[in-house]
Amino acid sequence: MSTTSRYRATTRMIATIGIFSLVTACAGSGGGTGAGTTGGATAGGYPDRNITIVVPFSAGGPTDTVTRLIAEPMAAKLGGKVVVQNVEGAGGTVGAGEVAVAEPDGYTVLMHHIGMSTAPALYQSLGYKPLESFQTVGLVTEVPMTVVARKDFEPATLKDLVTYVKANAGKVTLANAGIGAASHLCGLLFQTAAGVKLQEVPYEGTGPALTDLVGGQVDFMCDQTTNTSGQISAGEVKAYAVTTPERVKSLPDLPTTTEAGLPGLQVSVWHGLYVPAKTPQDVVQKLSEALKAALADQKVIDQMAKLGTAPVPAEDATPQAHRAKLEEQLGTWAKVIADAGVKAS
Repeated sequence: MSTTSRYRATTRMIATIGIFSLVTACAGSGGGTGAGTTGGATAGGYPDRNITIVVPFSAGGPTDTVTRLIAEPMAAKLGGKVVVQNVEGAGGTVGAGEVAVAEPDGYTVLMHHIGMSTAPALYQSLGYKPLESFQTVGLVTEVPMTVVARKDFEPATLKDLVTYVKANAGKVTLANAGIGAASHLCGLLFQTAAGVKLQEVPYEGTGPALTDLVGGQVDFMCDQTTNTSGQISAGEVKAYAVTTPERVKSLPDLPTTTEAGLPGLQVSVWHGLYVPAKTPQDVVQKLSEALKAALADQKVIDQMAKLGTAPVPAEDATPQAHRAKLEEQLGTWAKVIADAGVKAS
């Protein structure tokens, strides 16, 4: 499909967020040194230059949105400047791969979602290992997904959608943000729950995929509430259900998939921050504390609520809780992907 090819090129977009005086911050640190660290940065003088958070997906997508919400309050806590950089490609593996081999000094951070736990099962030649190439910093949020369609798509309800796609499997187009992206995984679960195989249209990010959905160039897709709430409220897309056990406060009229008749489709998208392996532990801890501060910021809480999500509890914004989640999800998705017989090139 010609729509897809427009988004094949990897793009990079840098937005500077939350500029604060590094001179003041460094002076306030008292010039102390971090204990028990070797090489790289230490918490005593960290940060003394820009911190880059790499988002391995397109600008304007849900992971990008979440990152930009927390970047400014994290910068305020750290007393530095945070830069958000979008490095697209291969379902998030290009950006993740760049961070995996970056200097382990705390100045290159990765924001990734559930795709970190699915990549090993999807890609035969992955340039990193989630549990070995990275250190976890903390979980950020767990975002519900929605099943949405172009606004003039014929099916009126989720049950109608299942019936329609079964009868028109060769003609219906299911968009996603690329192999391994959250929208792709949700689409796999939809097809399994509905008992149908559809024509999938991969994009380089949910931003362009949703743009084409609104424009009527593809039929339907799964996407996170952080990316669809505005379009749903504005009536730019047709919404069928939310993929969580409970309804979303910002979309109270949207039924759950269980209520709508497809209980087998339940998935939420968790996000977390990572740094390269061997990053000094005091630097990891300082980033984790900055993350906790950002998630407790009322502006972040309010903005996330508008997007249909919420910050994780403080006890989950830790390296330990994050690692436990990653380990559990690696096992879960390995089976789902193996059963689906999906492989990325």
